[in-house]
Amino acid sequence: MTCARIVSVLVFAFASALASAGTILVFGDSLSAGYGLRQEQTWASLLEKRLRDEGFAYRVSNASVSGETTTGGASRIDGALKSHRPDIVVIALGANDGLRGQSLELMRRNLEGIVDASRRAKAGVLLVGMRLPPNYGTAYTQKFQETYADVARSRNTAFVPFLLEGFAENGKYFQSDRVHPTSDAQALMLDTVWRGLKPLLKR
Repeated sequence: MTCARIVSVLVFAFASALASAGTILVFGDSLSAGYGLRQEQTWASLLEKRLRDEGFAYRVSNASVSGETTTGGASRIDGALKSHRPDIVVIALGANDGLRGQSLELMRRNLEGIVDASRRAKAGVLLVGMRLPPNYGTAYTQKFQETYADVARSRNTAFVPFLLEGFAENGKYFQSDRVHPTSDAQALMLDTVWRGLKPLLKR
C-alpha cells in the first residue's frame, strides 16, 4: 500500500470516528467554563481526554458561560441543543442564583425547564448540584441544596449532589477570589462528575 493510500485510509477512518461519536454538552457557569484558567485545564477538557482513554466515542462541547444563572440558561438551552445536538447534557447551573440570593422556586422551575428541553431533544441528563457557604443562612442554604435533589427526583435524572465535593473547604484549591477552583482542582471536579456521567455513556 502506498503512503498516499495509507494516509487516505487513516483520514477516512478518523472522519468516520468523528461522524459516529456522540456529543456531551456541558451547560454551566464559570465553575465549568474554567474562569481564570486555560481552556485545556478545565474539567470539561479533561473529560474529553478521559473519554478517549476509556474508549468512549464522545466529543465534549462546553457551552458554559461565566456569570450564568438558571434564568440565563433557560433562555438559551433551546439554541444550545439545536446547535450542538447532544446525546447527554450535563447541567451545572445555580451557583450564581444562590450567591445572589435569588428565588429558589424560580431556580427550581428553570432547572426543570432545562431538563425538560434536553429530554425533548432526546438527550440524557446529568444534573450537578451546588452548595452555598453557611453565611447565607441555614434555611436558605438548606433549601438551596434540597432544590437540586428535588429536581433530580421529580425529573428522574442522574444526579451528582455537589460539584466541589471533597475540597470545598480547602483554600489551596481555589484562586485568590476564594470562589473559582484552581487548575489542581479540575481533576477532582472531573472525578465527581464522572461518577454520575459514566452510567449514561454507551460504547
